[in-house]
Amino acid sequence: MDSKMNNIILVPTDFSEVCKNAMNQAVEAAKFLKYKVTLLHVIDKNTKAQLKKEGGDVDSVRAHLQQMAGEITSAHGIEVDTMSKEGDIFTTIGEVAGEIGARLMYLGTHGKAGLQKLTGSFAIKVVTSSPVPVVVVQKRPLAGGFRKIILPITSDAGPWEKTMWAAFIARNFKATIHIYRLEGAGLDETVKIITGLFDKEGISYLIKNADTGSFSKQVIEYSASVNADMIMIMTNPDKSFTKFILGSYDEEMIFNAAQIPVMCINPRKQNWEKIFDH
Repeated sequence: MDSKMNNIILVPTDFSEVCKNAMNQAVEAAKFLKYKVTLLHVIDKNTKAQLKKEGGDVDSVRAHLQQMAGEITSAHGIEVDTMSKEGDIFTTIGEVAGEIGARLMYLGTHGKAGLQKLTGSFAIKVVTSSPVPVVVVQKRPLAGGFRKIILPITSDAGPWEKTMWAAFIARNFKATIHIYRLEGAGLDETVKIITGLFDKEGISYLIKNADTGSFSKQVIEYSASVNADMIMIMTNPDKSFTKFILGSYDEEMIFNAAQIPVMCINPRKQNWEKIFDH
């Protein structure tokens, strides 16, 4: 799904509080980046059951989306589109991201109270099927944009896209990147390349070495201790680049108890320098 990328942040919503939080964070990012926001509701069997229960119809979903969009535009002065599409959240969200050429997605994930249960394995399926990076947001509101970004480095394979995204966000939000590296994994050259890029771009960074023990636990604890605003991780592609998986430590980070937003990036066969060339 290699459609042209546009300056759009896609926000799927089931109208729950955590999706509203994801929307609010996406709006803040859109203001900084001068992007447009697209609100999407996938009309699935859960929506239909809820509409039947409430005596509503698809038009009421569209009206709700348009009301939300109007409130965002009047409060923040950014452009907001709305979409409602019949389908399944596991496939339709990723399809829409590709169709509209979204550059980012913000995804709220929550407990069983949500209409479409975007939690646990459900959210993971959306993340790993997305053609664009997904910022997974929990209930905790974000205050003040992205000032501290955690960049975990565990191998020399595939950190480049994650690094480019970190640099892109750091430039726009004037953030400091905290490189959190696995100790003793032969990563000196990788870290040297990454910091060389940051030096060239004038990006503030620091390096922290992990101790022995659970890497994910250390990343989460460190992120919480410095009041980080985002953790960045990458999925692992299969050889065909058509399927992506998250390791158990990735999932621990996504659903971290500190509720720090996590950007999940599925590697793609693209020229990333062109993508970030403004």
